[in-house]
Amino acid sequence: MQSIIWDWNGTLLNDLDFCISTINLLLKERNLDLLDRFTYKEVFSFPVKTYYQAIGFDFSKEDFSIPAKEFIDRYNAGVSGCNLHDAATEVLEHFKNMGLRQFVLSAMKQSMLEQTLKHQQIFDYFEGVAGLNDHYAVSKIERGEQLIRRFNISRAQATIVGDTNHDFEVAQQLEIDCILIADGHQSKDRLLATGSKVIDDLRQLETLPL
Repeated sequence: MQSIIWDWNGTLLNDLDFCISTINLLLKERNLDLLDRFTYKEVFSFPVKTYYQAIGFDFSKEDFSIPAKEFIDRYNAGVSGCNLHDAATEVLEHFKNMGLRQFVLSAMKQSMLEQTLKHQQIFDYFEGVAGLNDHYAVSKIERGEQLIRRFNISRAQATIVGDTNHDFEVAQQLEIDCILIADGHQSKDRLLATGSKVIDDLRQLETLPL
C-alpha cells in the first residue's frame, strides 16, 4: 500500500515566521545581525549547530546547548500560535480518502511533536509519528529506519514530503522517493539543487502521481 511520510515543521506546520522571530531574539541578545525571510531561507540547514554557526553564534564563547535550549524553550512556549499551512487538512483528508497510509517523521522532540499534532487536531490522520529523543535535531535517518521497520512500510511505495534539502538526504538514505515543497524553511533554488521533485505548495500534491 502507498505511504506518505510527512515532515512536520515548515511542511504541514507554517512556523517559518515564528522561527525567524525566535532566532532573531537570540541574535539580538548577542548583538548579531538579524535575519529576514530571504536570508533565513538561504542559511537554514541541518544539523542546526552548523546553521547557528553560519549566522554568527560563537561556540568558543558559549556551548551550543545554551542557545539551542533558549530557542527550544521560546519555540515551545509560542508554537501553539502557529497555524497549519493552507490546505494542510484538506490534503491530509484527500490522501486518507484515497486509502494511503500517512506518517510523520520530524526533527522535533517526540513528546512535543505529539502535543503539537494534537493541538492542530490532525494527530488521528497518522498511523505512526516519529520524532527525535533530544532537542538538537541531529538526524532523522535512524528514526526513519525505525518507523519503516515498526510499521512494515514498503520503501518502493513510499514518498517523503518535506521542505528542506535534509529531507531529501533522509529520503536518499532511506531509499525512498521524495517531494519537496518550496513553502517552508528553505528557498526553492536550494531545493531544486538537490535534483528532487519540487512543488510550490501543498495543494499541488493532489495532482501528482504518488
